[in-house]
Amino acid sequence: MKKEEFTQLNETVYHEKLENGLEVYIVPKPTYSKTYATFTTRYGSIDNEFQIQGQDQVKVPDGIAHFLEHKMFEEEEGDVFMKFASHGASANAFTSFDRTAYLFSSTRDIDTNLETLIDFVQNPYFTHENVEKEKGIIGQEIRMYEDDPDWRVYFGLIESLYHQFPVRIDIAGTVESIQKIDKDILYRCYETFYHPGNMLLFIVGNVEPEKTMELIRQNQGKKTFKELPKVERFYPQEPEGVGKEKSVIYLPVGIPKCFMGFKDQTGFVQGDLWLKREVEMEILMDILFSPGSAIYQKLYERGLINDGFGGDFTGEEYYGFSIIGGGTKDPDQMVSLITDELKTQGSQGIDEELFALSKRKKIGEFLRSLNSLEYIANSYTRFRFADTDLFKTLDVLEKVTLQDVNQRFKDHFNFQSFAVSVVTSKE
Repeated sequence: MKKEEFTQLNETVYHEKLENGLEVYIVPKPTYSKTYATFTTRYGSIDNEFQIQGQDQVKVPDGIAHFLEHKMFEEEEGDVFMKFASHGASANAFTSFDRTAYLFSSTRDIDTNLETLIDFVQNPYFTHENVEKEKGIIGQEIRMYEDDPDWRVYFGLIESLYHQFPVRIDIAGTVESIQKIDKDILYRCYETFYHPGNMLLFIVGNVEPEKTMELIRQNQGKKTFKELPKVERFYPQEPEGVGKEKSVIYLPVGIPKCFMGFKDQTGFVQGDLWLKREVEMEILMDILFSPGSAIYQKLYERGLINDGFGGDFTGEEYYGFSIIGGGTKDPDQMVSLITDELKTQGSQGIDEELFALSKRKKIGEFLRSLNSLEYIANSYTRFRFADTDLFKTLDVLEKVTLQDVNQRFKDHFNFQSFAVSVVTSKE
């Protein structure tokens, strides 16, 4: 087991790659009463077309990664949630565009809960009957989101930004697409992407690293796994520019919702370059769209926004996009003001004093975030999947320059890659 110390942060990471390929990371927090663990696979909603070496290329129905997440909690002898609850643990899971995570938090019976987490994720139970039943449950969930203005304006923007890259597809799929899912497809996707060699187990909290690692070694040593399949994932070539400049969706809302954003043109990026982009975009979004920014103040003074306004950036290895907006009485006027301000800001460059202030703010926010076990676990896994390390963030923050951020501004805020999404009532 390897040990890496980040003395400036007072954090220590223990890491071991088991014989079956499973990557295990442990961050001890002896002063905490709670422990938080995640078991994550590099498999999300965008992975809908793939090929195992020696087999035919496969395109699976949209929403299957999310469907698989739902079904994993069902076992032949009952519901996994009850097992966790009986040992004082709260369990959950989520599916994103590029990963699926299973997790628990607890203040007691950590060893038992950890084995429960590992065992149920490595023991799928799909039948024709329970798959058909789940279609109704997930179908209701999809219909619920179809009536959610926040969700619709969000995906309306992504659908507009992208021509064909699968990030534009709702993570849950559609009512029609999930009807094509059966237990054989689920098992095929499970066997392809849930091999230990494609997964990462992360534990943070009041645990003894060597004792916990030995428990995991013994657990995995009792199980037999096939050889890690060589999988090629296929993603369509995304053209430059946006799919469409504006999306308008009609729903019964009191105040219209408006998101605008830019499709990042960086291309495939991982490792230190991925982390550098992450840091630069965080600083930029803070300077431009936080409550203290000039854009925010102008919008607020004119009554164009409420407290829900903000800006955010989502960036992974194959894609990236910014989202700016919120509720507004006049979407067109809000878009016009923001675009004018961005064009002016682009010609002038970021103010040096604002940059220094935001940089200090982001360093403080990062250090405070390390008090959250949930933040550490979910972020560490995301950073590792991008081939970098969460605990290197402080070093990158300290080294980032005004020139870096101004260059990032020019690269990202390109109006050839700009789109708008509005949800409004027909009235």
